[in-house]
Amino acid sequence: MLATIRHPAAASLAPTLVIAHGLYGSGRNWGVIARRLADRRDVVAVDMRNHGDSPRFPVHGYPEMAADLAEVIRAIGAPVDLLGHSMGGKAAMQLALTQPGLIRRLIVADIAPVAYEHDQTRHARAMASLDLTRITSRAEADAALAAAGVGDPALRAFFLQSLDLRQHPPRWKLNLEVLEAEMPKIVGWPGTQGRFDGPVLFLTGAESPYVRPEHRETIRALFPKARFARIPGAGHWLHAEKPREFEETVRVFLDT
Repeated sequence: MLATIRHPAAASLAPTLVIAHGLYGSGRNWGVIARRLADRRDVVAVDMRNHGDSPRFPVHGYPEMAADLAEVIRAIGAPVDLLGHSMGGKAAMQLALTQPGLIRRLIVADIAPVAYEHDQTRHARAMASLDLTRITSRAEADAALAAAGVGDPALRAFFLQSLDLRQHPPRWKLNLEVLEAEMPKIVGWPGTQGRFDGPVLFLTGAESPYVRPEHRETIRALFPKARFARIPGAGHWLHAEKPREFEETVRVFLDT
């Protein structure tokens, strides 16, 4: 089963919230938001397959990721509320369309049920290119990633959250080889049919290009009760760029 980070509420007054992170992330990326949302509900952040402390598999498609989430949810007790960002959002949508009884409310953060043309393999290659036997500190790893072509300091900081410097030599807590090989599936969409009739919030960054007006017809066909909200000043990493606004929007939707 997937590795999980549990944030128990002092008094659980609502269904458990399960959080599924995006590509190259982990459950620990969501620590602050998860802890704050755990004021009145249990929150469980997962490490998706081939990420963090979860098992490694040779396949990384959305049917498999949805099955992983279903296993976690059944262990917790269904139905739960489910929040997924980017890759995790697609896995969450796949699960909602194929096993809707497991989910009460769904939040999809900055992704649509469509195939995208962008390619994230360059980041996997950059991380894999580092000679970790020569890395002894986060500063050295940051410099090496910059030299490998990752120019954005914020993106480097995000990737480095998945570098385990406690190991000698350090190791990536990402199955980079499989993620690169399976990238067409990750940026794609399996064309899943079905319908989820529960409440869904498509929450996007106002400056992100991922969820466009032309996607709404497809979204509404699969999720008839979809609502849409945007966070001003945020891009694709809306939960990291505007965490308080993200948290408050999620809280209002779940408590409505």
